[in-house]
Order: sequence, then structure tokens, then C-alpha cells
Amino acid sequence: GDFIVTQEGIDFINFTGSTEVGMRISQLSAMRPLLMELGGKDAAIVLEDADLDFAAENIVSGAYSYSGQRCTAVKRILATDQVADDLVEKLKKRIEALPVGDPRDNAVITPLISERAAESAQELIEDALDKGAKLVTGGQREKNLLPPTLLDFVTAEMDVAWEEPFAPVLPVIRVKDVEDAIQIANRSEYGLQSSVFTHNIDQAFYVARRLEVGTVQINNKTERGPDHFPFLGVKASGMGTQGVRYSIEAMTRPKVIALNLQNP
Repeated sequence: GDFIVTQEGIDFINFTGSTEVGMRISQLSAMRPLLMELGGKDAAIVLEDADLDFAAENIVSGAYSYSGQRCTAVKRILATDQVADDLVEKLKKRIEALPVGDPRDNAVITPLISERAAESAQELIEDALDKGAKLVTGGQREKNLLPPTLLDFVTAEMDVAWEEPFAPVLPVIRVKDVEDAIQIANRSEYGLQSSVFTHNIDQAFYVARRLEVGTVQINNKTERGPDHFPFLGVKASGMGTQGVRYSIEAMTRPKVIALNLQNP
């Protein structure tokens, strides 16, 4: 729909939502300061020396809580060829143990916000399968309930490698080495968060410094973090920085009063 940003009474615009709507608001903001937290395609990079059980536990928690309806959810896995087979098996076991159904029964995977959201996610799944991806588990929705889905052998030609489903759909993209992982991670239009799983601290910081995102989690799932931490996205994931101090600074206009004393 159309958005109206009036000239009167607005000193600052703070928006959390989709990149599409955020871009529309920015076009109409009429030189008002903006703070935006938008979409994401958060990658979990799993290197050959990672603890795979630990990585799988964190990835499943990060990808499927709230049925994947979080901007900071793990939205794709970039796993090196050396560990991909073992990692997928460990993920499959944990994903299939997730309770599905009614949130009042403490289900982890629950109906999505709308049937259209489920249809959109299903379209991404079908596009990937048509282009050669392997369905490890999950797949077929019932109205707006989509089971937790894991796709393997996803490639750059598949829409699910780049689009944000906002649903419990997780693609595995196999990479040959760390440089390949960094390159694919940075090809995304989004830049919210990423995770890196490795025991090599030098390697972890090497990757972290090169990723074009607002936050890198080393050996942890992508997540919001404490409120006093800076929280931000780059590229299509937003502008400005949230967090208690940072939000206050973003919404504050400094004013300078210079007193110039004359000689008596």
C-alpha cells in the first residue's frame, strides 16, 4: 500500500519490518532522520574444524525458533565439503525431533502468520527441488502450517539461496573452502548477521572482519543480543544502530551554542 509521511510533527522515523516497506518509507521521508531494522538472510558458516554437534544444536535453535519468523533467524548454512555430510545428518536428527502444531501445546513449529506466507515459502522449496536440491526433511505444508524443512545441495541458481522465506526453511549451500563461504555470504543483498563455527580463533576473526554484516556471532547462533549491545544491519538490512545508548543518540539532535566573549 501507500505510505504518507507528513511534514508536520515528525522529527524522526523508526521502523522495523520488511526491506520493501523500509525502502518505500525512505523514499518518502522528506529529509527526516531514519532508523530501520529490516530483513536478513543470516548465514551460519561451518568450517572443517567446528564442533558439529554444537553447531547443529545452535543452528537448529537459531533457524526454527518462532518458526523462522525472525529477522535474526539462521536463514542459510554455508558448510565446507569436508563436514557437510555429517552436519546434515546431525541437523536432520534434531529437526525431526522438533514438536509441530499448536503453540498452546508448546510446539516449536507453529502456523505461520498467514497462508500466503506459507505459500511463498512452499514456492521457494519447490523452485529449489525443481533445480536439483535434495529435500532432507519437511516440505509439504497444510494451509499455513509448514513443517521444519531442510534442503541440501542448494546452489546459487535457486531462489531460496538468496530470498528470505520468513518461515522454517533452511538451505544448505556446500562450499569448497573459507574463501568460497565468505564470497557467497557477501553476495547477498542483506547484511544483518552471520555466525561462524570454528575452533580456530584467528580464522574466526579473519572471517568476521570480511563479512558485510552488522554482527558476527562466533560459535553461536545469530540472535538479537542484550539491549545495551549495538544492533544494526548494513546493505538492505537497515540503517542506523539500535541499542539503548545508540538509539538515544540516533534520536537526539545536538545543538551548539557558542559564546564569544568580547574584550572589555
